[in-house]
Amino acid sequence: MRTRRRVPITNTMIDPFGRHISYLRVSVTDRCDFRCVYCMAEDMSFLPKSEVLTLEELDRLCSAFVRLGVRKLRLTGGEPLVRRNILSLFRALGRHLESGALDELTLTTNGSQLARYAGELKAAGVRRVNVSLDTLDPAKFTAITRWGKLDKVLEGLDAAKRAGLQVRINAVALRGVNDDEFDRLVAWCGEQGFDLVFIEVMPMGEVGADARLDQYLPLSMVRAQLQRRWTLDETDYRTGGPARYYVVRETGRRLGMITPLTHNFCESCNRVRLTCTGTLFMCLGQEDAADLRAPLRLSESDEPLDQAIGAAIARKPKGHDFVIDRRHHRPAVRRPMSVTGG
Repeated sequence: MRTRRRVPITNTMIDPFGRHISYLRVSVTDRCDFRCVYCMAEDMSFLPKSEVLTLEELDRLCSAFVRLGVRKLRLTGGEPLVRRNILSLFRALGRHLESGALDELTLTTNGSQLARYAGELKAAGVRRVNVSLDTLDPAKFTAITRWGKLDKVLEGLDAAKRAGLQVRINAVALRGVNDDEFDRLVAWCGEQGFDLVFIEVMPMGEVGADARLDQYLPLSMVRAQLQRRWTLDETDYRTGGPARYYVVRETGRRLGMITPLTHNFCESCNRVRLTCTGTLFMCLGQEDAADLRAPLRLSESDEPLDQAIGAAIARKPKGHDFVIDRRHHRPAVRRPMSVTGG
């Protein structure tokens, strides 16, 4: 296997708090073939296609960030693999892996389309995928996703393994929903050779009757529950994201925790998020954003775009304002996660 050369970083984006911004998450579509209860309303209104950047424009934007120092790109949604011709974007961005300017190109997916695309993703340069899977119970899976079928996701996971993709399972910890399955998920991931990350439910978006107040479960309680059966050894392993990892001694697999509420990870935040309309959010938990679509379309020169990106990074906040608001029963951020990208 040919080793990719790594191009030294010559341009860096540094925010007002000295953090190097090296990680870009890009929502390539706000559309999804699931309607997960903590993420979307069942009757979601999606963006008109006229407002969504073309794949060529997304390539140009991502390439600008790579030129300015981003080393890791993650494509998200919605569900990224439902966007038409999305593999052409993965293939185009793969040139930055070949040049050594980019360390990693990956995606977060619900797994529904992996059976179809796993092999092509590997060929495009993807080596790891994060798959959202909150339960191994078929009926419960359909209740959580509203439209999803567990067997289709499991088929996709098998295809990912056959293609040689490393898989990380992302599971949102939901009190009264999947809190009786945590041990089963750890054991199953060990059998499958997958890493597992638990995530606290995030108060984002109006998703109908907001049950997140009752479903919120601090991961300190999840960890305490798991430690009754499993030995969790601390590790300094990092992927560039917010997860803090342990190794489950009995399975040999990694177990991560993402805790935006009980223990935020803002002090080490190295990432920004770009929507499919060209809006850049410097923080997942803040409303401040920068319009990159206008400078992108203003000129064939990248100078206006580079200036807009630099101005946005210069006002990245110190941290988010996530809180479970029990008094007012409202989300901390009104835009749904599917708009910003996972």
